[in-house]
Amino acid sequence: MPLRDHFRLPDMRLASWEEVHGFWPSAMAARLNTILPPQYRSGVKIHLGTLVEVDAGAFEMDDAREPEDGADSALAWKAAAPTLLLDTDELTPPEYEVRIYDESMGRCLVAAVEIVSPRNKDRPSARDEFVSKCHAMLQQGVCVVIVDPVTTRSANLYADLAARIGALPPATADSPIYAVSCRSFLSRGRHRVQAWEHSLEIGEVLPTLPLWISESKYVPLELERTYEETCRGLRIA
Repeated sequence: MPLRDHFRLPDMRLASWEEVHGFWPSAMAARLNTILPPQYRSGVKIHLGTLVEVDAGAFEMDDAREPEDGADSALAWKAAAPTLLLDTDELTPPEYEVRIYDESMGRCLVAAVEIVSPRNKDRPSARDEFVSKCHAMLQQGVCVVIVDPVTTRSANLYADLAARIGALPPATADSPIYAVSCRSFLSRGRHRVQAWEHSLEIGEVLPTLPLWISESKYVPLELERTYEETCRGLRIA
């Protein structure tokens, strides 16, 4: 099933990107659980962001009663007018993740697949938060896979991650959509980060990436197969 552009017409009429992002992680996790060694397990984490609503009426105190004579003087105290610290639709960006755990080590996270959403790319703070999260996982030895099918935003989060760790711009730095698998490890006392990167193209098949679950073992992350299962599940012809 060649990759469709679920962020633009006409493909977004068949299935919105929210539907695809909601279904695809489950397809990945289900497939991984059929091929992972027995001590490993894959699960899904989807976080849709935190909605924040500032109610200006909460600050309207004009109709407060005056304290009666002899009442505690604290009741007469009034707070100063507040400074509006934040007024936003989302406090945290949404997350669409597949997580792989080594359960022989007490549910130790060994790999994570991050499916990028438009909200992850639409402003500097969101991009920085996404990159910081991926960087932190790499520092902990967790394999990080980034799948970015978002065609409506040009920022390349993988290139930002490479810059964060002090690497040269990757080959896919100018690609708006891409998929990459990264892993970090120690070699002769030096930290190394390896990457398997692919530019994505609308209308082309998706790659298979290595998903590292230990220093010497990986399983295939079959993006094409799981995307096809997602489209079939959503009844996209």
